[in-house]
Amino acid sequence: MNALEIFFNPDIAARAFPILLRGLGMTLLLGVTAIVFGTLLGLAIALVRLFAPLPFRLLAAGYTDVMRALPVLVVLILIYYALPFAGIVFSSFTAAAVALSLVLGAYSAEVMRAGIQSVPHGQFEAASSLGLGFVRSMQKVVLPQAIRLVIPPQASNCVSIIKDTSLASVVAMSDLLKQATDAQALFANPTPLMVAALIYLAILWPLVRLTGWLEHHLQRAYQR
Repeated sequence: MNALEIFFNPDIAARAFPILLRGLGMTLLLGVTAIVFGTLLGLAIALVRLFAPLPFRLLAAGYTDVMRALPVLVVLILIYYALPFAGIVFSSFTAAAVALSLVLGAYSAEVMRAGIQSVPHGQFEAASSLGLGFVRSMQKVVLPQAIRLVIPPQASNCVSIIKDTSLASVVAMSDLLKQATDAQALFANPTPLMVAALIYLAILWPLVRLTGWLEHHLQRAYQR
């Protein structure tokens, strides 16, 4: 048996592929869930850090520092294995979604805070002079201008969090990596892992290229 048959056996790949597709569905669902909630959390934290009273700003700053310092795997293990001792039990999917959302929220908060701070202060004053309240000013004036700077780094954060969904296998969630390792054990062959790696590459490589394109395109548009 040559190296190709060992690491990419077509017969085993065909038999394992339906199993991997089920895991891919869970991976994509987890990634989308974490991106949606993590982005919303990041926006809320950014607004707190910029406009809330000092005690809340300090709490928000402490949260972002702690979450950016802790590895995602540590956060996931604490949520899934430590919280049950306090009577808080999550399913593997929920624990992974919460952990990834909390971490993405910290990184998103810094990106969005920088984007909002890039908007000239005169824009806030102009919105106030027009009688717009805080929410309407953010919605109609500030955020549309900040979005150009926010999109590229936030897209990069989202790509990173999709890669981190592979950590959910640690808590026995049936994601792509978990299904691949189970299929590897079932068929006694590493081919399922190689196919899973190709699936990750097929999903993430276009996203990486899209992130680079967005950064280049929006930077040029911002400089006009």
